[in-house]
Amino acid sequence: MSSKYKILIIEDEIKTVNFISMALRAKDYKVSSAQTGRSGILSFCTSNPDIILLDLGLPDVDGMKVIEEIRKVSDVPILVVSGRKFEQDIIDALDAGANDYVTKPFGMGELLARVRVMERYITKETITKPNQILQ
Repeated sequence: MSSKYKILIIEDEIKTVNFISMALRAKDYKVSSAQTGRSGILSFCTSNPDIILLDLGLPDVDGMKVIEEIRKVSDVPILVVSGRKFEQDIIDALDAGANDYVTKPFGMGELLARVRVMERYITKETITKPNQILQ
């Protein structure tokens, strides 16, 4: 089976990263990760992922700021995976530019289905200018 898409996981909880990574790799996705918002933005700029899985509660920069920075230069699909369960948090993330939102704890079947939804957002016409973030 050939590799599917490159997925960047921006999440500070290493157990969550390992859990998601293992499931995604089993489905032949290429997976990279970052444990902070700043390193996530840098990884986005250098690895040009096809899909981003993003936690909002990061230790250095709120995930909402990460969405804002990425949306300045790219339409890459962003799936928020967060412990924030209040309706307003979900609305704010979607309004900021996230494509979908999953609350923790989640089932792996649901997460994988939502990743497949993100694949449908991917088009060859998507223009990414990640280097603009670093300027």
